[in-house]
Amino acid sequence: MHHDRTVTERRLDRVLNQRLRPAVHDRSAPLDVAIWNVTGEPVPVSEGLHAQYEPVRTGALWGPAWSTSWFRISGTVPAEWAGQRVEAVLDLGFGTTQPGFSAEGLVHRADGTPVKALNPRNTWLAIAERAVGGEEFTYFIEAAANPVIFDSGGEGDPFVPTRSGGLAPWLRGGEAPGEPLYRLNRMDLAVFDAPVWELVQDLDVLSGLMHQLAEDSTRRWQLVHAVDRALDAVDLQDISGTAAAAREVLAPALASPAHAGAHRISAVGHAHIDTAWLWPVRETVRKAARTVSNVTALMDDHPGFRFVMSQAQQLAWLKEQRPEVFARVREKVKSGQFLPTGSLWIEPDTNLSGGESLVRQFVHGKRFYLDEFGVETEDMWLPDTFGYNAALPQLMKLAGIKWFLTQKISWNTTNAFPHHTFWWEGIDGTRIFSHFPPVDSYNGDLSGADIAHTERNFRDKGAANRSLVPFGYGDGGGGPTREMLARAQRLENLEGSARLEMEGPSEFFAKAEAEYADAPVWVGELYLELHRGTLTSQLATKQGNRRSEHLLREAELWSATAAQRTGEPYPYELLDRVWKTVLLHQFHDILPGSSIAWVHREAEETYAEVARELGVVIDTAQRALADGQDEGAGEIVFNAAPHARDGVPALGGAPRRRPASPVAPQAGTDGGLVLDNGLVRIAVDARGLVTSARDLTAGREALAPGAVGNLLQLHQDFPNQWDAWDIDEFYRNTVRDLTEADEVAATADGIRVVRSVNASRITQVFTLIEGSRRLDVDTVIDWRECEKILKVAFPLDIRAAESSAEIPFGHVRRPTHTNTSWDSARFEICAHRYLHLAEPGWGAALVNDSSYGHDVTRDVRPDGGTTTTARISLLRAPLFPDPDSDRGEHRLRYALVLGADLQDAVREGYHFNLPERAVPGRSAVDPLLRVDGGNVVIEAVKLADDRSGDVVVRLYESAGGRARTTLSAGFPLAAARITDLLERPLDDEPTLACADTEVALSLRPFQILTIRLTPAD
Repeated sequence: MHHDRTVTERRLDRVLNQRLRPAVHDRSAPLDVAIWNVTGEPVPVSEGLHAQYEPVRTGALWGPAWSTSWFRISGTVPAEWAGQRVEAVLDLGFGTTQPGFSAEGLVHRADGTPVKALNPRNTWLAIAERAVGGEEFTYFIEAAANPVIFDSGGEGDPFVPTRSGGLAPWLRGGEAPGEPLYRLNRMDLAVFDAPVWELVQDLDVLSGLMHQLAEDSTRRWQLVHAVDRALDAVDLQDISGTAAAAREVLAPALASPAHAGAHRISAVGHAHIDTAWLWPVRETVRKAARTVSNVTALMDDHPGFRFVMSQAQQLAWLKEQRPEVFARVREKVKSGQFLPTGSLWIEPDTNLSGGESLVRQFVHGKRFYLDEFGVETEDMWLPDTFGYNAALPQLMKLAGIKWFLTQKISWNTTNAFPHHTFWWEGIDGTRIFSHFPPVDSYNGDLSGADIAHTERNFRDKGAANRSLVPFGYGDGGGGPTREMLARAQRLENLEGSARLEMEGPSEFFAKAEAEYADAPVWVGELYLELHRGTLTSQLATKQGNRRSEHLLREAELWSATAAQRTGEPYPYELLDRVWKTVLLHQFHDILPGSSIAWVHREAEETYAEVARELGVVIDTAQRALADGQDEGAGEIVFNAAPHARDGVPALGGAPRRRPASPVAPQAGTDGGLVLDNGLVRIAVDARGLVTSARDLTAGREALAPGAVGNLLQLHQDFPNQWDAWDIDEFYRNTVRDLTEADEVAATADGIRVVRSVNASRITQVFTLIEGSRRLDVDTVIDWRECEKILKVAFPLDIRAAESSAEIPFGHVRRPTHTNTSWDSARFEICAHRYLHLAEPGWGAALVNDSSYGHDVTRDVRPDGGTTTTARISLLRAPLFPDPDSDRGEHRLRYALVLGADLQDAVREGYHFNLPERAVPGRSAVDPLLRVDGGNVVIEAVKLADDRSGDVVVRLYESAGGRARTTLSAGFPLAAARITDLLERPLDDEPTLACADTEVALSLRPFQILTIRLTPAD
């Protein structure tokens, strides 16, 4: 018998999409619809319910960008529909097929309780399970007219610049609203034909499986024949009456079990909700409410459904702003269906966030889950962050976390990561059991393609046979649908497919670890070979974060010192609130600079307010400590850095001495200028370029022969996609060295150099302080470029095999060569406060106050020497998603430190970011805590969160070697305990021995210790 399978496959596609799917809601009647357009920002539900509505018909336009409209829908169930399931079909006229990227709605009952959300893939609303003829009903829809900014499912380029992401002026009382974006589509009452819907799901699953099997596979041909017979059984003029018969034909194909060795998939519902991205933070609150309403409604009908939510901040918003939605979360957490996971306050960028910030992400995330649900989370769920620093394994372990999950590394463009299940080893040696879902998505839909790709792609076959699939629409939220749950049920044990089980991450990880305890080990950072531009985009946002992190350090340090010394009240509530604000803005599309303009302009306003509030806290505490109330008091200089400077102890204060002054410029050769303080000598030529940077103590020139330092370089920066995210390697092919100066002049502080490039203006002041080996470069840039990147280069006469870049609680070494494709792919790297380069006997460091993107290259000169060039990425100018990204005036600072070893780099990085402060006073302030030895660094000093009065100190070994130190307290000690990050004693750590005010400590390389000190009465 001759049979062309493609005929059946094409037949199935047409019948399924053109006849069967529409027949699910075939019998319908129009609803009565009315609208109320909100003026300005979204309003409380109660206001929407009681507004003055006007009738509206389908086809009507609604919704200027970012506006809210409320729809009232009402109707009466026809008598002939009695006893049947009746649903409303509510199509708001969505602008894309992707949930969360255009218009969205949340349906409410007349009493204001939420029911479920509406999006392009979820347009139904249950009216009655068994309808009563003549029954009347009314519902309300809060509809958000969010504009389509990014449509990856469309036919055109999704990265087209648009101004739709700017703050709509009319929302704040400005200009009139723009034109409506959406046209109201179907708004009907309909009978839900369950047998037809079930037939659609049967055919959907078998079709998906069929297309993934080999063309000559027996199972594929069995499915082709089963589908053919089922379609024959369907009368297209009586679909409802023949659907059951068609399902009977398919039943044996669906009942055939998977083979014993089939890959095992743990499926868990998920809805990645970007806390801000192509929408502002305020819209994320509503996205969370919509998604949670959806999934909790599904849980009512599907007791086996499991769903994870990974950002405590979003649940906290629901608790504060939508308590009725949060009540449903509590209900489903108790039933074991809603699974708090991830252990973090939000899903942060882990390249850019500082070490103490990552600590507080764990503290506030885990504490929220403990306080609200009594759940101790044990996993770190971070599927969409742009790379993972090598300190994270230790931080996870110290937070009580056993397992780590991400899938983002599958986005690598050069090297495929070799494992899906493995042990991840951090810089200190801590290992965490980790999994990358081989489905290569955090927005799975359990389609045949998803399941087949998962099994084919799994790289640990043979040694392991288990993986996890997060499923549900995400990025903009939405979550799983009833169709996905139907797929899950049919795929539990189906011949030709992997076996699928609905279960949470903890169940999966426990089974996976038991199966594969000897999994391979990956050592060091998880570098994403993509999105390297996020280390530089939106400088103002990054500056706000860096400054806020250091202000929080100061605020906690001086407040704890003042509380202990003077009884000054410790600002627990304020610090808690500000920390959560800073953590929120470390979300992986805010801090990286990849959000719309609205998000970044609001972030800048927020950071300004954070600085103001913390400035008051710091000043209040320092004045209490300095005792400067009397007239004629001198000045006390406070040093929040972990290293002493200028006679002021680390973490203490001392009366002001004569400050070290900038050295005055002297005339050089050929019209240039020279800065010389007896330790280093800097020569600047008439073009404003550094032609010599000489370490006078070592008798060594830092710059390579014939090269110039502080060379500003402008590159074209137009990546193939993902404008704000990406820097593509070919940017290096085009470069313009900025060697012409408008002005080179001596000033009281050093040497001022002014340059113009296109419409931009760059003003730099070079300063060399007495007694310092650090050349400071204070830079003001009026940036007017488009699709350019500005870098500053220092070609150093160093043969450095590797660079040492600061990461949280330590540093990571990276090769300067490109021997392998892995090395070559790291053409842009992250460093926090310092980047260090050295050869045996001599080194140099670059430090900065707000930059993260760097690159390091090397070349061998004709004279046989090696030039290692370190560059800092200063500014970018992408057009998507914010067409005004980085435009405007910026001030940033960086410095070159000569003759620097690694500990010099650590010290100067802290000093550069923690300037001294002076307040009126007469009393020196002894440090509340001290450590001896140069390699142990105190990162945080605070009072315990439980308000017991205990002092908490966090410190770490910074050089990558073993260290012994004595921790000295400025108060008698009753007890000292090593704790976890949540300040709870660690069971495997004994109580530390105290000698009055001292505690002896021993640290392994890069070890982090959190120590809780109880003052003696």
